[in-house]
Amino acid sequence: MFRKTKQFFREYTDGVEVGRVHTVLGRDVTRAYSVLTRDHPESDQPKGRIGRLWDRSKRLFLGLSYKLSPARRVLFAVAMILVVIGVQEQRFTIGSMQISMTSSPLLLLLSIGALVFLIILELADRVVIRDELEVARQLQAELIADRSPDVPGWDFAFSYQTANTIGGDYYEFIALPDGRLFVAAGDASGHGIAAGLVMAVASATLKLAVDQNPEAVSVAEMVNGALYRTGGPRAFMTLFCGILDSTTGVFDYVCAGHPFPLHRRSDGSFEELGTGCLPLGLRPAVPLRASSVAIGPGDTLVIFSDGIPEMLDGEGRDFGFDRLRESVASGGSAQQVHDNVMQALDAFAGDATVLDDRSLVVVRNDR
Repeated sequence: MFRKTKQFFREYTDGVEVGRVHTVLGRDVTRAYSVLTRDHPESDQPKGRIGRLWDRSKRLFLGLSYKLSPARRVLFAVAMILVVIGVQEQRFTIGSMQISMTSSPLLLLLSIGALVFLIILELADRVVIRDELEVARQLQAELIADRSPDVPGWDFAFSYQTANTIGGDYYEFIALPDGRLFVAAGDASGHGIAAGLVMAVASATLKLAVDQNPEAVSVAEMVNGALYRTGGPRAFMTLFCGILDSTTGVFDYVCAGHPFPLHRRSDGSFEELGTGCLPLGLRPAVPLRASSVAIGPGDTLVIFSDGIPEMLDGEGRDFGFDRLRESVASGGSAQQVHDNVMQALDAFAGDATVLDDRSLVVVRNDR
């Protein structure tokens, strides 16, 4: 019995870090309050602590109630009424007779039972949604490159971490019939399901565009048109893409609103690749500018999403571009550069929550 109890306790508390419970619960409470009350704006600041407490409690009750379905909303209201009645002393007058009722354990038990039943219904919905999100995550993972391109003399490393189950970052390597390699990296607006849908549309369009005409500007224009026609004003995406000639090292590229990648030369100097441009999907046509760079022997190209330089630590400071450049400066193989960046990022962030998707692609000329 002792062994079974110990095993159950270990399984039940798996993943719980005692030192972080206070931080996690505090963050979860703040987030829950913000989500539940966002449709009920705060009224004029009430005077006094009691007034502010009443106002916030009212907003929380209304926010929670209106997030429920109508039937569950009624059940929740009934449970709250039973709580109020159950803890109060009630006095009734019938004719000349007065009847007094003290707090009722039965009513309290009924209210607790109603709330537990409501939680069960909500958890069942959450499990179904979680399962559906997991399927969507697996489908999305198939859209992102999972193996390095087989290009003699070139080395690749890449990784992707989402802030939620589904993310909006994207990278792709497409081998062309003439031996060149099409490289793309993008970041859909926001994160979560909406960003994942934008990314999926962009991925499908990009692959079709590469089949028709792999030139970087042509591909970006086609992705822009697809996003503008199918999405709303929030459905936009940054994109950095281009064609790498593995024989000459020439990389013809276009940068549409994406953070400028770092080109680290073999002598240790840096160059940022890109020019100012709007992300794709905001306008029917975006002025795209084609550029070219020679990635010579020993050079490294580092492509990243804004989730890396904008990663915050526990004090609200961002990782920044300077720290990113410093973590790339030591050079090495593509995997070493990749690992240096991620280790520096993790050491900087500590236990801070990942608020945005982050992806990193490193391309090195090993010739």
